[in-house]
Amino acid sequence: MSLAPRVVLVHRRTELDELLARHGTRGQAEFFLRTRGRDLAEVTEADAAVRTALSTASAAIPLDWRRGEVERGDLSRFLFTPEDVVVVVGQDGLVANVAKYLDGQPVVGIAPGAPGVLVRHPAAAVADLVRATGNVEHRTMAEFTADDGQRLLALNEIYLGHAGHQTARYRLGVGGGPAERQASSGILVGTGTGATGWCGSVWQERRSPLRLPAPGEARLVWFVREAWPSPTTGTSHTEGELTSAPLTIEVESDRLVAFGDGLETDSVTLTRGQSARFVPAAKTVHLVR
Repeated sequence: MSLAPRVVLVHRRTELDELLARHGTRGQAEFFLRTRGRDLAEVTEADAAVRTALSTASAAIPLDWRRGEVERGDLSRFLFTPEDVVVVVGQDGLVANVAKYLDGQPVVGIAPGAPGVLVRHPAAAVADLVRATGNVEHRTMAEFTADDGQRLLALNEIYLGHAGHQTARYRLGVGGGPAERQASSGILVGTGTGATGWCGSVWQERRSPLRLPAPGEARLVWFVREAWPSPTTGTSHTEGELTSAPLTIEVESDRLVAFGDGLETDSVTLTRGQSARFVPAAKTVHLVR
């Protein structure tokens, strides 16, 4: 007898939760917010919206299905199973946070307030959406692999640079061609989903002629941030696209870090002499329409 599907509700602590954890009481939290020109009422309202969405989504799970729940900070310790349906309640960034822990499980994005790009459904739609998981769009991810086996996946982008935001030094190779020694503020490699965020901002600011990828397109774009020439470093290769041939990096700084989707606490550390490569990931995020 096969197991019933399991719906896993994914959420993160609200701003009110974090304020109470830091300041202890609502009074202290309110005083802290007032010193910054803010009102506790707006924070309380946002907290209530998330709790209502979670409650509504939970109530909509079919009674004969199993259920689980995980907070963003515990994702790295949570075991997803192949039959799971993942219901993300929160903002778009939370879908990116959970994506790298999944392997083909359908993802339903639920917006507590105004819909986003990835969280586009109201909580009341959960009952129908968890049964319609064959109707998905595939979102490409970026993959970063170091020579020691360390690996990162990201739905939006992966950043490689100096941990202290100082100069990153490395050799950059494109499509198997000769590597160029560079000094820069780091390298950004993004997907079609990330094209509306950090990568899109860099692309627009430098008026790049590159065509940004679509969310489901198995193509990435990369940008070297603020590369500068010197007698020993060049600027010939500062942007491009990735399909089958990888972008390769040989580290020449004492220490560089790579992290995905803005999560600096979940990073890969590389030291001088190590190498790594960026490619489109083989697996995709299955986002329920």
